[in-house]
Amino acid sequence: MKYVNANEVLPAELLAAVQKCYQGGYLYIPKGNACEVKQKTDYKIELEKRNQYIYLKHLEGRTNRQLANIYHLSEPSIRRIIAKERAGYQKMKGIIEQILPLWGMENRQLEQIYPSAWEVNHSYVLKVYDDKKQLERNIKILTILSGCNIPVAEIVPAKTGEKYVECQNAYFFMTKKLPGSNDFDMKDEKMAWKMGCAIARLHMAFRECEKEVEFWDNSLLKEMKGWVRDNLSNHDWQIVDEAEYERTVESLERVYDFLPKQLIHRDVHSGNFLFSEGNFTGYIDFDLSQKNIRIFDICYFLTGLLAEETEEVLTKSEWLANVKAVVAGYESISKLSEKEKAAIPCVMECIEILFVAYFIGMEDTKQADAAYDVFRLIQNCTELQGCYF
Repeated sequence: MKYVNANEVLPAELLAAVQKCYQGGYLYIPKGNACEVKQKTDYKIELEKRNQYIYLKHLEGRTNRQLANIYHLSEPSIRRIIAKERAGYQKMKGIIEQILPLWGMENRQLEQIYPSAWEVNHSYVLKVYDDKKQLERNIKILTILSGCNIPVAEIVPAKTGEKYVECQNAYFFMTKKLPGSNDFDMKDEKMAWKMGCAIARLHMAFRECEKEVEFWDNSLLKEMKGWVRDNLSNHDWQIVDEAEYERTVESLERVYDFLPKQLIHRDVHSGNFLFSEGNFTGYIDFDLSQKNIRIFDICYFLTGLLAEETEEVLTKSEWLANVKAVVAGYESISKLSEKEKAAIPCVMECIEILFVAYFIGMEDTKQADAAYDVFRLIQNCTELQGCYF
């Protein structure tokens, strides 16, 4: 072992402190356990988040080649990431295999389709909840919507007759699998028109749900002036400029009282609205349903088209055609007021600022920057203003 003079390696203050305890001899200082206690760097945290996004996109049906192109990785790297992420869900799979006999399913094929949902025997979907009240509310929504002839998943009771099963502090709920998939052609204006129709039909049926189920009465304006502003301010307005934020919120505030409010889906994207061979087949996932301005659902879907990570990105003209088609489809079922249509660009901008604030709060600046890019694109799209609709 090589001995080193402490004068050569220790600061004077530290050396003086050591000399108060020991001096004039050899002192062995063992290696620290830095290898055992690994501190997460910002880079590693970002990598973990990226890997989770990759796995979620994999579950949504993206191929390894598509994911490799989106994330600029090799296909073998994508395969390794997916394999590692999948291993983290094996514990839940074991629990599910134990409780499936409660539905009379001894022979089963399990495939995870979302982080909280599993396909069983290609015919059923088992969803996992940790919030019992949310589960019971969603069961009530499905029951009401089914009674309104709205295509939603049919509940499969357990053999005891109960609509869900509790196991290890989690709640398991099974439905029949709806036909169709989330394969939505973003460049097909006819599909966009059908999507607008589907949103409108759901909104009309939701009015029946409001009569029987209590929902969170939310406000986009209050969110913008509350936690959204707080997050942006706490991070020193590093992405969205404060003046830019204020202008957008003031625009929303001027019209907000004139925008109709009702129960909305709140998570409208092609993964939750199913199509088969160009025909709409059903709605899924009401976990975020709440009362809010009804055009939120329209705007959320349309901004989502700009944020989609696909190989075939929409051009500006293609996206504008989708905007017009979705609004036309909605109005073929339920008319929008002129104030609602005029507010669509502003609501879109607010949604993207909301996402910036959300991702900043998650310390995910990459996604926050991407949301801001969409905000700027909408803000600079003069064709959305005035009488475009």
